[in-house]
Amino acid sequence: MEVVRITTAGSVDDGKSTLIGRLLHDTHCITSDKMEAIEVLSKKKGLDFTDLSLLTDGLIAEREQGITIDVAHIFFSTVNRKYIVADTPGHIEYTRNMITGASNASVFLILIDARKGVVEQTRRHFYIASLLRIKEVIVCINKMDLVNYSQEVFECIKNDLEALVSKIGFREQKIKFLPVAAKNGDNVVFSSLQMNWYGGETLLEYLENISVEHLADQYPSRFAVQYVIRPQKEPFHDFRGYAGKVSSGIFSKGDEVTILPSFKTSRIENIYSYKEEKENCSAKESVVITLADDIDISRGNMFVKNDEEYGKLSQVTATICWMDESILTTGKMLLLQHGINRVKAKITHIHSLLDIHTLGSHPEIKEFRLNDIGTVSLTLSKPLFADAFEKNPYNGGFILIDEFTNNTVAAGFIKE
Repeated sequence: MEVVRITTAGSVDDGKSTLIGRLLHDTHCITSDKMEAIEVLSKKKGLDFTDLSLLTDGLIAEREQGITIDVAHIFFSTVNRKYIVADTPGHIEYTRNMITGASNASVFLILIDARKGVVEQTRRHFYIASLLRIKEVIVCINKMDLVNYSQEVFECIKNDLEALVSKIGFREQKIKFLPVAAKNGDNVVFSSLQMNWYGGETLLEYLENISVEHLADQYPSRFAVQYVIRPQKEPFHDFRGYAGKVSSGIFSKGDEVTILPSFKTSRIENIYSYKEEKENCSAKESVVITLADDIDISRGNMFVKNDEEYGKLSQVTATICWMDESILTTGKMLLLQHGINRVKAKITHIHSLLDIHTLGSHPEIKEFRLNDIGTVSLTLSKPLFADAFEKNPYNGGFILIDEFTNNTVAAGFIKE
């Protein structure tokens, strides 16, 4: 059964957790004992309705404050598909959590409060969706019940969003707009009787019908070695295999490959997945590969096909999302984690900072603060075999780590 990964985004109190709770409730994916517990909690809070957001807000602090702090992964299924939903926080100080939740998603679900329309976090989340190149973007204009299910309000917000989309420059991504009232279930799983003017698909109908392509197969082939297998027992003492996960593309038996950083070449002799021998392996598969030649290969080395181009970068220009309370300035030393490889990196230049309100840039900015997005240049302590994110997003992203606190301080997208 096909698995669809969804991430939610939106500002504070836009109803992300309630929407997910409604999906679970109306698809009958909640056990009776859990439903009873939620009903008791709702009464304790003095509510005259069952607060479905409590299904996803798992931390005690979240339930007490009525906010989402951490990323919660929720699972539900229909006859056709299985879904994994990352319920992410809306507060600006938890934007880093939202980026984490979105990093593996194939569907980006953005919620907007119909009473508030487009706000700062809406612009930020749309921009991050464009950076991550998530193909399917669904915009749920929520709480339509609080604006009397007004078509005029919906169309006005939709027009504002279409202008925003045009300004950001979404290219291949599909964007769908839905009017919903998650609290009552309007247009979530069942069509709304209150919004006959809409006449389109419900959220679940759209999720059931979208095409979730396995795009990673279509990019240049990359395989990073995580572990070298050398059994000591007979009859396998001559076996030398390289275990890892194919990050993008497809490898087949007989392919001529180059091993980076040694630049030595060989031919793929065998491909194993658990106990099964395979003719080929594709993106996201964990396999063991053997080569026709004995080559000095270690953890972190990368296999690429001989007929495919690859990048060797000693300096990197990238768009980064700064996710730390500390201030980023030119000259700062950090650790850059790309896949399983980690190198030292120095910020050599801050080029520009995104103005989240106008979506223009500030070229004179000399520092980044929490949640700032912009372009920087980094010099690396040793070359990185990475691609531009636009050419191969599965080999073009990285994170920056503070070497003293070990905090992840930024997510980056290589431009060149």
